[in-house]
Amino acid sequence: MWTSLEPIKVLRYLLVWRVNRSLVQLPPYVATDLSLVLGTIIADRLPTRKATPWRKALARRDRPEGSGNQTGLVVVPEAPWPLETVVLVYPGKRTYGPGELILWELKLFGASADHGLFLETILPALEEASYTADPRWHARNTLWGRFDIQAVHVARGMHWEPLVRDGRLDLRYRPSATQWAEGLTLGAEMVHPCNRLTWVTPFDLDGMSADKSEVNPSERPAGTVSAKGPTLRTILNALTFRLSHLILDQPMMPEDGRDALIPAGQLRFQDAMRAADDVLLRSADLEHVPERWPGQWRGTQVFASIPALFFPYLQLASILHIGRQTHFGCGTFVLS
Repeated sequence: MWTSLEPIKVLRYLLVWRVNRSLVQLPPYVATDLSLVLGTIIADRLPTRKATPWRKALARRDRPEGSGNQTGLVVVPEAPWPLETVVLVYPGKRTYGPGELILWELKLFGASADHGLFLETILPALEEASYTADPRWHARNTLWGRFDIQAVHVARGMHWEPLVRDGRLDLRYRPSATQWAEGLTLGAEMVHPCNRLTWVTPFDLDGMSADKSEVNPSERPAGTVSAKGPTLRTILNALTFRLSHLILDQPMMPEDGRDALIPAGQLRFQDAMRAADDVLLRSADLEHVPERWPGQWRGTQVFASIPALFFPYLQLASILHIGRQTHFGCGTFVLS
């Protein structure tokens, strides 16, 4: 594995919202609404010059799909914020009552992994979202304007450290963009046997494998269930694409990117890539996601067995997210 994860800059914030009204009903895919509302509030609060890239990015949400589109649905954009971010809403129910908690994670990557940016731009917008009466968002039973920010924590390795506790911000706390990896021994806590990969959020790895037998959304009718899914080799390829984007700020083919990304662990990674073809996919229960959702597929895959050699790479992929539309939390999974 890598001798150091320092080149990967990440700030991970865990937000805890407490509902303060009698009834709140969440949309089917919360991250898309959260991204739109929070991004719009940020753009409205910024001076005109700084708001311009936000408005341009947000405007992509209003453009219909290409001329071949027969549904008239609005595209879920790849990057609706001018920041490298992930909005990951933890799985939960749709309806909440007073005092109940909603948990989600905001991840800032690369040049966007700036705590000052979070304090000065994102946190004030979060606070405004908690009390807003803006008619654009203030529909019946909506979340917006009906919660308190109970707590905010920042990841340090496998632990969360408090930044906001009971609504009070600790201004002395200054997290770094590398502390997410401190003491993190990737894959060490995972145990055998391990053969089940469950996608916690939708995924879209289309174009990251030459294996046409894998899930190909363009060749399958919406709503069908595939007997196959991405192989371990495809997942490792997707991780290489993701790392090349986060570290080098440019997409690279896996073969071209490995030397630049993982020189110290190149031989071990090559071993994993070769061994990946020997890990058979026994079964998969995958379904196409509903319309207007990001990603393409969700569900579970069962392999014959996943050797420990893969654990560090798979855990890193789950933290960083892989594939398309990662901003909306797509491309993360759990192993069991």
